[in-house]
Amino acid sequence: MISFSVLLSVYYKESPIYLSQALYSVIKQSIPPTEIILVEDGKLPKTLEKVISQFKKKTSTIKIVQLPYNQGLGKALNEGLKHCTYDIVARMDTDDIAKPDRFEKQIKIFEKYPNIDICSAWIEEFENDTNNILSIKKLPERHQEILKYAKHRCPINHPVVMYKKQAVLKAGGYDGFPEDYRLWIKMLMNGAKFYNIQESLLYFRFSKNMIRRRGGWKYAIADIKSQIDFYKLGLFGISTLIYNILVRITVRLTPNYIRSLIYQKLLRK
Repeated sequence: MISFSVLLSVYYKESPIYLSQALYSVIKQSIPPTEIILVEDGKLPKTLEKVISQFKKKTSTIKIVQLPYNQGLGKALNEGLKHCTYDIVARMDTDDIAKPDRFEKQIKIFEKYPNIDICSAWIEEFENDTNNILSIKKLPERHQEILKYAKHRCPINHPVVMYKKQAVLKAGGYDGFPEDYRLWIKMLMNGAKFYNIQESLLYFRFSKNMIRRRGGWKYAIADIKSQIDFYKLGLFGISTLIYNILVRITVRLTPNYIRSLIYQKLLRK
C-alpha cells in the first residue's frame, strides 16, 4: 500500500466544530494517512488550539507547522508541502468532511495508473448538514476531457484532490489567485497527467457568504490577470481569452442573488 501525507491549513477565523469534523473524517478513513501535516497559518485562538490538542492525543500522525503570521492559503500550503514526507499528498480543507473511503479510492487510482500525477473527484455541496445537499460539482474523467474543460473552468475540485508532490513542485507550486486553478493550469502545461473519479468523495461546506465574497472588482481583476497568464502559457488562443474575460467579469459584477443562481443552477449538476 502506498504511503501518503494529508495537507491542511487552518487560520484564526475558522470554526472549532468544523475543524473537529474535518479532522475526524481524516483519521477515520478506511485507509488512514501515513502522516497529517497541519499548517497553523498564524496565531490561533485557544478554541482551535484545543481541538488540535485533542486530535494529537488521538493519533500520533499529526505534525504541526506553525507560521508566525497569517500568510494566506497558497503560501501556507507551499510551506506545508515542504514538510510532507511522501510524494503522494492529499489535500483537505478544515471545514469539509471526507467520505470514509475517499483515500482508499484515490490510492487505487495511483496504483492502477502509475502515470497519473493528480487525482480528484466530485464533491457534494451542503449547507448546515450533510443531509442537506444543494448540488454536486461534477467534472470530466479523462485527461484530454479535463484539458478541454480547463480552457473555460477550473478542472479539479481542490478540496478533494490527491497529487504527486514532485509534479506540484515541478510546476512551481501555489502562487497568486486563484491558487488552485493557476496550479492546475501550470501542471497541465508542464505535462502532468490528470484524472477525476466519477463519484463524490467529499462533502463541501457551502455558504451564501462564499458567493458574496466572490463578487466585485477585486475578483474581476484577479480573473483577468489569471486568464491573461493562461493565454501566455499557451492554454488557449485570443478568442477564448476574450470570451473568458467577458463571461467572468459579468459573473463577478452581477448582483449577489443572480450570481448565487448562476453558481447553483448553471455551474452545478
